[in-house]
Amino acid sequence: MDLQRAVAADYPAVVELANLAYRGSDEAGWCSEAGIVAGLRLTEAQLREHLAPPTTVELLLLRGDGPESPLLGTVWLEPEGDGAWYLGLLTVRPAMQNRQLGRQLLAAAEQYALQRGATRIRMTVVNVRETLIAWYERRGYTRTGETKPFPYGDERFGTPLRDGLEFVVLEKAL
Repeated sequence: MDLQRAVAADYPAVVELANLAYRGSDEAGWCSEAGIVAGLRLTEAQLREHLAPPTTVELLLLRGDGPESPLLGTVWLEPEGDGAWYLGLLTVRPAMQNRQLGRQLLAAAEQYALQRGATRIRMTVVNVRETLIAWYERRGYTRTGETKPFPYGDERFGTPLRDGLEFVVLEKAL
């Protein structure tokens, strides 16, 4: 799988895809946060802020064949130290889900990080997204027992539609 690093010209497409996949309505895929969190998942301003130098974030993109093909997927990788890399924003265009692109993109991201010194991957998933957590567990991720609070009141993360949200930390040794 050929992953390309995102450049500034890609940011609008990344934002569009992230918001469609995570917060889209009927066209969103099986891993949508619809009914859990409302509002935008990502804005271009947030993306530019996170990717401004001197960042260690690697935002990788999966494109279809041909120069005019749409963005099919994204993955965010960030070294955290001590061999751990954070993986986030794993996104596949909803119309392309159920074609094993997500698992291929995840495997390619893990390989990418491994080649750059990662010994393990960590991620966070909203606790009520049991289907998504189970999907990651089938790919070798385990719950660490650690949780992180959901940022209630911080509109950069959307508007929670229920109480009791928190992030579950998952990890996989590479």
